[in-house]
Parts: sequence; C-alpha cells; structure tokens
Amino acid sequence: MKRISLVAAAALWIATGCGYTLVGGSGGRMLGRVAVHTPENGSGHAGIELVVADALRREVLRRTGAELVEDAANADWVVSGRVLPLQVSAASLPPVVLTLEYQLSLALDLRARARDGREVKGEPHELSESERFLSSGDAEAQRKNRQEALHRVSRLLAARFLDRLDEEHGG
Repeated sequence: MKRISLVAAAALWIATGCGYTLVGGSGGRMLGRVAVHTPENGSGHAGIELVVADALRREVLRRTGAELVEDAANADWVVSGRVLPLQVSAASLPPVVLTLEYQLSLALDLRARARDGREVKGEPHELSESERFLSSGDAEAQRKNRQEALHRVSRLLAARFLDRLDEEHGG
C-alpha cells in the first residue's frame, strides 16, 4: 500500500513538473478576493444588470483560487462596469415573413481594478455575445426562452472576462 502511494506521488510530481495541472486547478494562479459591483444598466431593459452581476459572482465562486467578497476594501480585484444596449432582433425565413427565432445580443463594458490601482489590460473592455432563442405563440414561453438565452450569454461573458483577469494576474 505504501509503495502504491509513493508511485502515485512520484507520478504527480513528474506531471506537475511538465506543466500539467489537475483539472479544476488554476495553473498556479490565484485571483484572490474579488468584489463584484452590480453594473450600471444601460440596456434599456429592467433587471438585466442583476442577471449579469449574478453570472459574474457565480463565475468567481466557480474558480479555484478566487474568493467572492462583499466589501471592495477587502478585495484584491473590484469588478465593475456597464450593460450596453440590449439588441433583440427577429431572425425570419427570407421567402416567408415568419419569425421562428430571435437573436439576443448582449454587450458589456467591464473593468477590474486591483487594490494597487492597476486595471486589466487589453482593449477593448467591451465584450459581446449573441444567442438565438425560439419564438413562441405563447408569451410566457417566449419570455422564458429569452431569459434562458440571456442567462447563457451572461455566463459566457462572465467566464471570458474572468479568463482575461486570470491571465492578467498570472502574467
């Protein structure tokens, strides 16, 4: 039994020496404490800033080496920004004027400021993503489809932004 654990430890030591990390690891980078301020809502739609803030906070909680904190004074990084105007457009079939899908496009202008005052580099600060969702004759079903699309793009943009922050911090 002791021999097996020595072999496992040696294999892990060799693997980490070659640049491999355990799945879910942060590659040695630690974001530390992150405070997420609810972004300003410039979308033209009520409540979208709350969906975006929730996605950012969940992404911080998901990451190894990051801790979500409430107080910006205790944070290594403070994330803030603005939700830009939300675009929802019909995607119809050309020969028939029939809307089967809508396309939702979300754009965010996000910034992260470190305790020492530096900001995440890399222009632009604006991130955007689009998602299609099904049209429905049922207003409640259509609202739900739109909300699910909004949650998906918010999660994607939150992950992309925190990847950039992680690269900046580790680089």
